[in-house]
Amino acid sequence: MQGFVAAIAGRGLRVAMATPAIGRRRTASCLRTVVFLFLVTFVWLQLHVASLSGNRQAPGGDAPEGNDSTAAILSMVPQVLHKFLTPKPRNSSHAVGATNASDTAASGRAPFNISEIRRNIERYNDMQQVLNEELFGPVQNDSLIIVVQVHTRIIYLRHLIVSLAQARDIETVLLVFSHDYYDEEINELVQSVDFCKVMQIFYPYSIQTHPKEFPGESPGDCPRNIKKEQARDMLCNNALYPDLYGHYREAKFTQTKHHWWWKANRVFSQLEVTRNHTGMVLFLEEDHFVAEDFIHVLRLMERTCRTSCDRCNILSLGTYLKTYNYYGDSKKAEVAPWVSSKHNMGMAFNRSTWQDICHCAEFFCTYDDYNWDWSLQHISQGCLEHKLYAMVMKGPRVFHIGECGVHHKKANCESTAAISKVQQVLKYASKHLYPNYLTLTVTNTNKKQKLRKGNGGWGDLRDHQLCINMTRMGR
Repeated sequence: MQGFVAAIAGRGLRVAMATPAIGRRRTASCLRTVVFLFLVTFVWLQLHVASLSGNRQAPGGDAPEGNDSTAAILSMVPQVLHKFLTPKPRNSSHAVGATNASDTAASGRAPFNISEIRRNIERYNDMQQVLNEELFGPVQNDSLIIVVQVHTRIIYLRHLIVSLAQARDIETVLLVFSHDYYDEEINELVQSVDFCKVMQIFYPYSIQTHPKEFPGESPGDCPRNIKKEQARDMLCNNALYPDLYGHYREAKFTQTKHHWWWKANRVFSQLEVTRNHTGMVLFLEEDHFVAEDFIHVLRLMERTCRTSCDRCNILSLGTYLKTYNYYGDSKKAEVAPWVSSKHNMGMAFNRSTWQDICHCAEFFCTYDDYNWDWSLQHISQGCLEHKLYAMVMKGPRVFHIGECGVHHKKANCESTAAISKVQQVLKYASKHLYPNYLTLTVTNTNKKQKLRKGNGGWGDLRDHQLCINMTRMGR
């Protein structure tokens, strides 16, 4: 009997001891369930809020700051200019002139061959046609000429055109597009510009038109990284003349300098419409974006040069600064020796400065650097009697919106984030635009600059000769 009671008591004790453990497990399970439900609800709410904010616009139709979607960018552009941002539908009945396989498939017709492209380029260059001249009158000797260097980045070119269309007094300029790639979609976009006089010129020595011969890649060219001794044994082209760093030419890097030099020679020395031109020529690129008062500011800089800065021979509307203070800097300009890495964006000069540069053509064309701007600085330091001095706006009127280029590659080269940022900058700077005078700050120029070693890529004698010959060609 006592044993039976002891057994019952033992089982009761074990049950009593197990009850708290079971309770703790149940409590932990409930807590895990609650935490899981909380996390699921939190994540759902975050996604829902993000979706709502992504589709909502700020009062007045302006996109929220930092929103770089296509819709947000379009909301900052007047409706009448959306036509420049919207590609036209393409079909087989349209003369597309596709230049690669995807274009051909989309257009439904065969691409132009190299001979056709060359004939079209020659025809355009011979015609020297000025579009819209009947609407805006002939080019005057003191008219502003804007020259845009165009490759293939049509998305950025569309936004540059939109920014130009919104500039005050744009109807007074001649807008010259200089192409190194023949493409019918780009041609149609350029020829649709209806807010000023327009001309197209085509660089005739491009890689596109010379894919298997110089200035493109020739089958007999020396491989870039081959040693000079090996090159001599192979008897490949230009074996005796690698660049400063022992490398042989790459056509894709030489083309930009050739194109820049050709278009400058073409505009100043070979076009009938510019024969007697004495005004400013502003150089832009396809991935630039301009403020609405850039023409007003350029004219103000030109007047300020005549009264306050005799040595200033280059006017620079752009800067590579990351932040801008238009409240304090909208009316400020800096005077300093021209530096290629700082003052090459949105730069303008006249025929007098160009003639000085031309006298140093051999210095420019034989300097072992594939960058046109470094080559220009080289002649300023080592050849020009009157060095290049720049007047630079501290509140820029020209911006860089390209994500990729010769020197920079990113995962997404079609990104419009930079465009959105510039739109926002100009939106908040709008009340500080159109200054009526400029205040100059002169940078200390006593420090002597050393002649810099070039970046190479320009050791081939064929490049030297082609470049020099561009200056020797007449009208």
